[in-house]
Amino acid sequence: MHKIDLLIFDLDGTLIESKWDIATAVNLTLAELGLPVRGEEEIFGFVGDGIKRLLRLAVGEENQSRYEEALRVFRGHYLAHCLDRTRFYPGIDRVLAHFARKHKAVATNKSLEYTTRILDGLGAHHFAYVVGGDNGYGLKPEPGMLLKILAELKVERDRAVLIGDSTNDINGGHNAGLKVCAVGYGMGNREKMAACGPDWFIEQPEDLIGLFA
Repeated sequence: MHKIDLLIFDLDGTLIESKWDIATAVNLTLAELGLPVRGEEEIFGFVGDGIKRLLRLAVGEENQSRYEEALRVFRGHYLAHCLDRTRFYPGIDRVLAHFARKHKAVATNKSLEYTTRILDGLGAHHFAYVVGGDNGYGLKPEPGMLLKILAELKVERDRAVLIGDSTNDINGGHNAGLKVCAVGYGMGNREKMAACGPDWFIEQPEDLIGLFA
């Protein structure tokens, strides 16, 4: 088992199953703007690079003039619906309890406002530090938000692990000099994640318990 002091989690697709509420808010936004709504699977494919990119893709290249309006409208819909169906993945509660004495943090490309609302509803007390995509440290795969967490919690790189479900997570962790554990139960493409060379690849959250001490 690898000895660690800090587990850094991605949010969407790693800690939480949030894709249904994201899709709902996107389509409510498109409908309000009179733009064509999109299929849920298509919207799921847009998740991972932050809300701004998500909405640019959702409104479509031909409607970029509506992007700023979409961003504003989306905020209201998502804040209203972000906890309708969003939950910790099965097994996450057990993992958080098992590592209760370890530092735990969240590093997400999602805006901090949405992240805070969701974690407050599900269990923000588990996490010693949270960084969102609009905190000014860059988006994964840039290493900035991960390095900020290490500095704030005073943990050495070799005593931390990043856990995530996307190539942005894996590459971001490696760019920060961290060991990375990819998860196969989230929204990420398995083949693309494997090609990035994560140090571990797990199929369910509880697998973390057997990896780290």
